[in-house]
Amino acid sequence: MSYVRVIEDTFFAVCRHWGGLQNTFDVFGPVRAMQTGIASADLNMAWSESPLTQEDAPWVRQVEKYYETASLPYWWWVFPRAKTAETIRLLKDTGHVHLLNMPCLLADLSALPLQEPAAIVRRVENQEDLALWQEVTFAGFDFSQGDRTSYDRFAGAFSLGPDSSQKAFLAFDGGRPVAASLLFVAGNAAGLYFITTLGEYRRRGIGRKLVLATLYHARAAGARYASLQSSPDGLTVYEQAGFKECCRVDIYGRKG
Repeated sequence: MSYVRVIEDTFFAVCRHWGGLQNTFDVFGPVRAMQTGIASADLNMAWSESPLTQEDAPWVRQVEKYYETASLPYWWWVFPRAKTAETIRLLKDTGHVHLLNMPCLLADLSALPLQEPAAIVRRVENQEDLALWQEVTFAGFDFSQGDRTSYDRFAGAFSLGPDSSQKAFLAFDGGRPVAASLLFVAGNAAGLYFITTLGEYRRRGIGRKLVLATLYHARAAGARYASLQSSPDGLTVYEQAGFKECCRVDIYGRKG
């Protein structure tokens, strides 16, 4: 089994899921694109699941128009399966610039400790808790207040049912919700997203407990592996929870 393929397939699946929440997943030839409506480039994703050629330039320009019409910034994600010299040349020729080389991590859930750590975490199962989750993630990621309506519309479309492929979690300290995560399960693989801890509660081990609790839920849901894409700030926390880097994804954005 290719661990890199597990990471790629999980990412593509969650992007399709998010795009489907508001019917904003679209296909342009070999390119896939989705919008959340939030004016944050890392929440509007474009990607291809195979290498591009110069003949695909019209499709790339259609993707540009897609986001331009919606007045949204976006990131173009180039995973290993699509990364060729020709793909990179096409993106650069169409005005895209390299922004990030982001670590992609994987955890083998069969290797989790037998004893689940003391939990301060609960799954979001009602609208009241979803509102708390929205408050924590909105503050934790420091979104612009101008994005509040779009963010609430996006998160408000989450299904809270027990059979949903996506589940949200909150971590508490002294009864206050201070950290959050989002779990997406696709077959025997899971992805972790929207992991954040409020600033004044960081470096207390809360994030690690939240990640571990989320992984236990992933394993209980039938997943064998869990993956995520990590910022530099979160890398140590994820490694302590059992994640290991398997590959990197190159991220491109538009000039200006």
